[in-house]
Amino acid sequence: MRVHLIAPLAALLLSHAHAATVVPYECTTIATGEKQEIRIDVVLTVPATVGRRENLTIGWTGSYAGADELLAPTTGLDGGLNLYAYAGISDIRGLTSATGVAQLGTVTPGAPIPLPTTTVNLTTTTPDRDDAGTVHAAAINFGPTPQEPVIECEVKDRGALTEYPLAVGEGAATTTPSPDTSETDDEDGEDTTTTPEPDDTVTATVTRTPAGGADTGAGGEAGPDGRALVLVGSLLVLFSSATGLVLRGRSRRASQQ
Repeated sequence: MRVHLIAPLAALLLSHAHAATVVPYECTTIATGEKQEIRIDVVLTVPATVGRRENLTIGWTGSYAGADELLAPTTGLDGGLNLYAYAGISDIRGLTSATGVAQLGTVTPGAPIPLPTTTVNLTTTTPDRDDAGTVHAAAINFGPTPQEPVIECEVKDRGALTEYPLAVGEGAATTTPSPDTSETDDEDGEDTTTTPEPDDTVTATVTRTPAGGADTGAGGEAGPDGRALVLVGSLLVLFSSATGLVLRGRSRRASQQ
């Protein structure tokens, strides 16, 4: 229990909260193609580490730098405007950006568009592997939905942006167990490993001797003791036959005399 409580607290304390970085934008009104250049002080709050397959939240706050403010178009504002802020993520496989939204409400046509005064949470889901990279400010759009932007603002100098470090998986409280590839037993505790059956195409000649053949006298499959008994019996039969022939001959000669 202590591990689960301490790890998120440590990640919160180690979050990278930086001073404002001025980001130059070039903004284009979609309906007319009109362009405006503005500068915004952007503060990103990036956690030091985040676990694998967890929700990542990056805090975004912004305010105009200098006198130049973004002016709303004169038409197409019937549904009000939302601000859609983005953060770019580099060098982390499977993770490229985070997105957040803030409601601006009704905006006066042709008047400056107000920026949200509270932190906008940019969220995404981390990949399932450990990795490390950086986070930087990215585009901001204005419109009723992300798919219907009224004004799109792109960073003018991507190479001049401040990079904030981010590690995925390192020091996280949760881990993803690797699958167990070892052999397992079934519910009855028996080994589920199977033995391959013999190939039916392989044939063999087997000489079979019945159990107890040596002491049964079982014909041609009898043991040596059985065969000796058969031989003795055969000799007795022959001796009996010969004795009978001799006696029969003697009685025939006696009768003739």
